[in-house]
Amino acid sequence: MASVTSLSHSVEQHLASALSAALPEAVGADPLLRRSDRADYQANGILALAKKAKANPRELATQVVAQVVTGDLIKDIEVSGPGFLNVTITDRAIVENLGARYADADRLGVPLADAPGTTVIDYAQPNVAKEMHVGHLRSAVIGAAVTEILEFTGESVVRRHHIGDWGTQFGMLIQYLDEHPHELDHKDAQVSGEEAMSNLDRLYKAARRLFDADEEFKTRARRRVVDLQAGDPHTLAVWQKFVDESKIYFFSVFDKLDMEIRDEDIVGESGYNDMLAETCRLLEEKGVAVRSEGALCVFFDDVKGPDGNPVPLIVQKSDGGYGYAATDLSAIRDRVFQLKADSLVYVVDARQSLHFKMVFETARRAGWLNGEATAHQLAFGTVLGKDGKPFKTREGETVKLVDLLDEAVDRATAVVREKADKIGLSEREIEENGRYVGVGAVKYADLSTSAVRDYKFDLDQMVSLNGDTSVYLQYAYARIQSILRKAGEARPVAHPELELAPAERALGLHLDQFGETVHEVAAAYEPHKLAAYLYQLASHLTTFYDQCHVLSADNAPEVVENRLFLVDLTGRTLHKGMALLGIRTPERL
Repeated sequence: MASVTSLSHSVEQHLASALSAALPEAVGADPLLRRSDRADYQANGILALAKKAKANPRELATQVVAQVVTGDLIKDIEVSGPGFLNVTITDRAIVENLGARYADADRLGVPLADAPGTTVIDYAQPNVAKEMHVGHLRSAVIGAAVTEILEFTGESVVRRHHIGDWGTQFGMLIQYLDEHPHELDHKDAQVSGEEAMSNLDRLYKAARRLFDADEEFKTRARRRVVDLQAGDPHTLAVWQKFVDESKIYFFSVFDKLDMEIRDEDIVGESGYNDMLAETCRLLEEKGVAVRSEGALCVFFDDVKGPDGNPVPLIVQKSDGGYGYAATDLSAIRDRVFQLKADSLVYVVDARQSLHFKMVFETARRAGWLNGEATAHQLAFGTVLGKDGKPFKTREGETVKLVDLLDEAVDRATAVVREKADKIGLSEREIEENGRYVGVGAVKYADLSTSAVRDYKFDLDQMVSLNGDTSVYLQYAYARIQSILRKAGEARPVAHPELELAPAERALGLHLDQFGETVHEVAAAYEPHKLAAYLYQLASHLTTFYDQCHVLSADNAPEVVENRLFLVDLTGRTLHKGMALLGIRTPERL
């Protein structure tokens, strides 16, 4: 693996040394380089430096230009406006840089992070014995993408799926199953996720009806909660049946989402039971939490209710039961002290922001999040229907995730089938591609929107071949593979001696930004910026196709080879970028 210094970073280094030669006090200053439509790059940093040094910015810019050596990297540099620098680089530098990226098949020259650490990422958190709905989609999709991106930069990532597998509702379910022991029996050895969910749903509804109608059953169910919390072996064994049945269902949904969730990464609320009493004791001893009306509470100056009174974080209720806060704080202790995490990332609905703000502040006061370990809520917005209201069925119920994915795959399969005859796809390929396109469409629609914003779920738009959709990117990749297949004897080879057309230069400069984009996305947990980069890459490719014929008989052999090289590197970059978002790129579409 050989990491490649980006062209923009090389230009930055040249400008920084020219700056410090022209103005010694500017050592280490940032030239503020960015892509420009006036030249390849524009540097805007001189204005602020000149102001600080009480110098004329245009004169200082002229002095800097005089210090810049043009040649292998920089072709031309000129002063523009009040003191901007416009920089054009050589065609040779672009092709040589891309050639080095092309030679590194695995990483495309993207360097590993300077000081990688350990991140625990908490995402995809369904509830036991409950149907997964569209709200679970965002946590799973965003969390999986951020995990892939962090790992690609060299971070050590521990996945945690904090499933809802504890609480008073289990008293009712356990008691019912104990009295009707065959309700979760299976007809066959192989159980589908659909069957498992249908068993759980039927049992839940029956238990609920009995609980609401029969006072004696209600009393027995409440006693079961006490037995469960006390760790009674028989009660725990019945509880485990619910967890196991739910996992059959969870794994089937994650499989539909083309997402790997491992059993050892599922550590639900129950996983922290043994720590709850100690967490409360530590908080009380440190004076972080205090007793108020019998409950153990943490108070905050800036958190008040509508009546102006402080709203506390309740760690332990007055009846001795533990709230979510006790579990979340115990999980922080486990992740920081046992898993040795530097960063904790929670991919959780924005509506829970206040809860997590209070939990993180409590952990900070207790010394568990102490600067060496930090916590961040990657909050996400709501999924809306086409009408801009929260996404519901016609009957006003929450949309089941399975139904949604099935419909996306059906729509996508129809889109794939339309073009299948032209390229001779088999029925098996149509179905497989339909699945990749449908699931990819759903993931990309989610990931191409900034996580914290709400987004509209519009399947017609998602599986469209036009616009900012994953199908557009998948077709761009498939088209590249088609060109490479048609190339016959011609092979992709970099030719640094050739002059580049404007569309080739634009594509090349954008390809060079892949590594920097990935690191920027990893640092801020913002996968939508990678989606935007990939869409721009596919758009540059479209312009390139229109303006530069790749396999034209009129081209010299070295021009064909160089264009095949550009096309192939674009394909590899699309493939790698999409994989980081959890989206497949079929070879033929």
